[in-house]
Amino acid sequence: MNKAEKQAFTEEFRSEAENAGALYLTDFTGLDVKAMTALRRQIRESGGRYWVVKNRLARRAFDDLEISGLDPHLSGPTGIVLGSTDVVEPAKVLVGFARDHDKRPAFKVGVVEGKVIGEEQFLKVATLPARDVLMAQLAGALEGPMAAFVSALEGKLQEFVGLLDALKEKSQED
Repeated sequence: MNKAEKQAFTEEFRSEAENAGALYLTDFTGLDVKAMTALRRQIRESGGRYWVVKNRLARRAFDDLEISGLDPHLSGPTGIVLGSTDVVEPAKVLVGFARDHDKRPAFKVGVVEGKVIGEEQFLKVATLPARDVLMAQLAGALEGPMAAFVSALEGKLQEFVGLLDALKEKSQED
């Protein structure tokens, strides 16, 4: 890569990293081309992108983005997953792929919403339900109290109608 190509690559990577909700750094040692192709495809389908980046270029992009705490993890072969549309799905793909491929790629460190996370937090992110499921759960949680309120109002309305009927019958008897 010449200097212009490196500059263009760094600019493109920085632009995508800036708009990403999550960055997951991995060590892809031990994965063959076929496995890497499958991993890239699965991550792309989950709304992310897998970059194989020279550590020096990644360091430069992270410095420009003012993301600190990643330098100790930028050694050896580094693949970076950028989750632009979803934070959870690319993490799930990485965990599932590593489970099926002898723990490869190995997780190094992550950045979610600007905060550096370790492996324990990464695994928690990977076990979260998808965004659509979380939104549906939130809607269900909000719907429950409202449905109970409407039911209570309906019960009072029926009680009121019953009292009016009883009053009508009593006035007809007199």
